Amino acid sequence: MKSVAPTRYAENRKARFEYEVLETFQGGLVLQGQEVKSIRTGGAKLDGSYLAISRGELWLIGAHIRKYAKTNNTEDYDPNQNRKVLVHKKELAYLGEKIQEKGLTLVPFSLYPSGNRIKVSFSVCRGRKTHDKREMLKNRDLERELQRNL
Repeated sequence: MKSVAPTRYAENRKARFEYEVLETFQGGLVLQGQEVKSIRTGGAKLDGSYLAISRGELWLIGAHIRKYAKTNNTEDYDPNQNRKVLVHKKELAYLGEKIQEKGLTLVPFSLYPSGNRIKVSFSVCRGRKTHDKREMLKNRDLERELQRNL
């Protein structure tokens, strides 16, 4: 019997509630071998992470990838280190312009497999106000009740 790989290794579910998605992108992650193994075994968390442009490169900041349990030499491993995200130059320039606008940020939503590589799905987002969140919850509850009644 063959095991089926998950469609997503890690998701940032709370981000969909906290932010309004404007545009979605994807990029490759630069990882060490042990980090890839750890992500594939479910050792990654994207809660509270974001993307930023520094020194002309895109970086994933605040993502937690725990050390792989079966690795010996991990004394100096930092699970919260910044990781480089690979995107095309045109996309990087476009993203740089977008995050200069007031209220926009880059938020990672998921880590997923693409062949032998691990990619990150991220979006240009705008933060939601409290009243928008309440309205969204109210609409969701109304839809659930309608579905139950039908």
